[in-house]
Amino acid sequence: MNKSFLFVILICACQNAGVFAQAPNTLSSQERSQGWQLLFDGLTTKGWHKYGGAPIGAAWKVQDGTLWLDPSQREGWQIKGGGDIVTDEVFADFHLMLEWKIAQNGNSGIMFYIHEDSTKYQWPWMTAPEMQVLDNQGHPDAKIIKHRAGDLYDLISCSQETVKPFEQWNQVEIICKKGKLDFFLNNVNVVSVQLWGEEWKKMVAASKFSNMPGFGTYQEGRIGLQDHGDKVWYRNIKIKRL
Repeated sequence: MNKSFLFVILICACQNAGVFAQAPNTLSSQERSQGWQLLFDGLTTKGWHKYGGAPIGAAWKVQDGTLWLDPSQREGWQIKGGGDIVTDEVFADFHLMLEWKIAQNGNSGIMFYIHEDSTKYQWPWMTAPEMQVLDNQGHPDAKIIKHRAGDLYDLISCSQETVKPFEQWNQVEIICKKGKLDFFLNNVNVVSVQLWGEEWKKMVAASKFSNMPGFGTYQEGRIGLQDHGDKVWYRNIKIKRL
């Protein structure tokens, strides 16, 4: 074999080894020094509970380094032993990263700034904005503007659609600092908006959340994953306070 060609192969192999060296659901030493923390350790549901305070039900399972929802036993529009789950910790300014994939025809969501007062708010989405998680090719919601994958649900459509087909992993970043909210889906900034000002209030008033006075008003809260009755997987969930 030509020596120069072998040298190129070795260089590429070293580069790829660096890219794939970090195991899922772990933090690098650099991430730790930057203040990142894992919200999912790949082995347990530690750090999460069902919205309202109960422990996580049996339908939320940990398998092969993923946190996934088993929809085999339906209970209304959600899952028996499922329900929306939220972080034990509350966050204000934050940078959230995670990966998700959805089953064919599936629906879920990533919520944030959840104000957990279930006596006042029956569902977390009564206070929390949401990045939509959806199979755009199969779920009926995909026919509704502002309800497609990566959208700020019912408020802002993606600037461009970068979502992958069902059962393929999508990379997400949600960043909010001093009310400046940005969504990244597969490394593309798809939504950017300023929260809590007059324009935000007008946007909410024109949405399905107009009759929910607490929606989008809280400037700190929990991170949540939605049970919408469908199979969904999450992994590599990490966050940094800003």
